[in-house]
Amino acid sequence: MKQIVLTGIREMAVVNINNPEIVKPDEVKIKMSVIGVCGSDIHYYSEGKIGTQVVQYPFPVGHECSGVIVETGNEVTNLKVGDLVVVDPSVHCGHCDQCLSGRPHTCRNNRFLGCPGQLDGCLSEYIVMPAFTCFPVTGKMNPVQAALIEPLTIGVYTVNLAKIENPCVSVGIFGAGPIGLSVLMKLLADGIKNITMVEPLEYRLYKAREIGAKYIVNPDTVNVEEVVKANEKFLLDIVFEASGDQKAVTNSIKILKPGGKLVLVGIPPSAQYTFDMDLMRRKELTVINVRRQNHCVEEAIDLVVSGKIDIEKIVTHQFPLEKTPVAFDLVEGYKDGVIKAMIAVNI
Repeated sequence: MKQIVLTGIREMAVVNINNPEIVKPDEVKIKMSVIGVCGSDIHYYSEGKIGTQVVQYPFPVGHECSGVIVETGNEVTNLKVGDLVVVDPSVHCGHCDQCLSGRPHTCRNNRFLGCPGQLDGCLSEYIVMPAFTCFPVTGKMNPVQAALIEPLTIGVYTVNLAKIENPCVSVGIFGAGPIGLSVLMKLLADGIKNITMVEPLEYRLYKAREIGAKYIVNPDTVNVEEVVKANEKFLLDIVFEASGDQKAVTNSIKILKPGGKLVLVGIPPSAQYTFDMDLMRRKELTVINVRRQNHCVEEAIDLVVSGKIDIEKIVTHQFPLEKTPVAFDLVEGYKDGVIKAMIAVNI
């Protein structure tokens, strides 16, 4: 089968390898349908690492995917051949302290698709996964929507962590990429309307406005703090930082009201932020970190199936598997108005 591997910084190759085989009775073999290009994939592509997770070349990346079951192990009862499935890329052990306390996303023995030292990525024609990571959606959604469930779960989990009790809160989002827009769509689905999107790329700001952001702000052309103060006298209750940019974090602290919450979901290239602790302390701000998602796949599926979220609105480009390097170059360089690029394998 064909597989896409990283071979160096900003270097990829299409290789031919043997098809994966089921080796455990609880596994399923999946023929890939659609694969999304994620921001974390781009970190591996352009930097060769995310924090302490360093790529050893050659390495296959990719973790956002949908596919069709073509074979099942003899203990699998929840899936059948022919099912279109959403794939949760996280494989937890189920018996460590984190799993037993309801935190499988921080499992001590977690193995994640396309993560160095863990599992090969899904940028290939077939993969094998434990059955519990697969959610059947045949007849409920198409393969593109199914592949977009994984990034949507990040947005869903991010908003859920903020524990918003009053829909009249004032909210800010930094970064109108796929995760920032997923946060926006989840907020809107929850009835929260007073949302400010901050993003330097104008075409992404337009997309945020199209989806439903009340205010849009370009930090390269205006003073973010001044604009927010003009719109919201008492500043914002919650800010979601989805860009991974230091300036965004700095601005977030400035535009949060005392007692506000800063939710960090973006990944900084340097793996570090600098905080104005004097201002944070005086405002008594709460900082919430987001690690992937936890128990949000079903909710994300329901939001799409119900029509409350039109997740396909974020898709701007689609490529065949062989053109994956072109897709990565496009996304890494923010070229051609790209927001979300998808790789079509078998549709």
